[in-house]
Amino acid sequence: MKRQKYKVKRDRGRKARGLPGAEKLQSAESPQNTSSRRDFLRKIRNGALVTVALGGAGWYFVEDVRATVSEGDLSRIGNGIPSVVQIHDPQCPRCQALQREARKAVAKFNDGELQYLVANIRNAKGNSFANAQGVGHVTLLIFDAKGNRRGVLVGSNTSENLERTFRRHLLRTGF
Repeated sequence: MKRQKYKVKRDRGRKARGLPGAEKLQSAESPQNTSSRRDFLRKIRNGALVTVALGGAGWYFVEDVRATVSEGDLSRIGNGIPSVVQIHDPQCPRCQALQREARKAVAKFNDGELQYLVANIRNAKGNSFANAQGVGHVTLLIFDAKGNRRGVLVGSNTSENLERTFRRHLLRTGF
């Protein structure tokens, strides 16, 4: 392979100077189409992989944003469905851990049986809600279907404990 590259370089020199034998060396050159075709196919493959990766990630983020927007609607408290409201600071690792566990626990309930909402204390609406309830972050508030507060859970917890607590709440309220 190195020999052909050397011949190609020598060919250019002979051809430029008009030396004899340049025609023979020119026919020994490897065609450029093979490498450009490989490059083209490699670019297509990489482009397809990037498209699939970004498409999947994009869909995930759209779903995540949609869930976050519906969870942030605190006006849904008292709409006829019992609610669990997390007082949440998105920059707090303990709040993030509690949110993961609470979402796992709520996911085990049927639609319309229990709703999970988030009061983000980093925005004015969430902060005023937390202040009105007299609680800080890393807290879950449990409301009945009419919007009356029935319980407060402070601190981190596991999804299994949260699910049991939420089921007891639903049994007590008769939902």
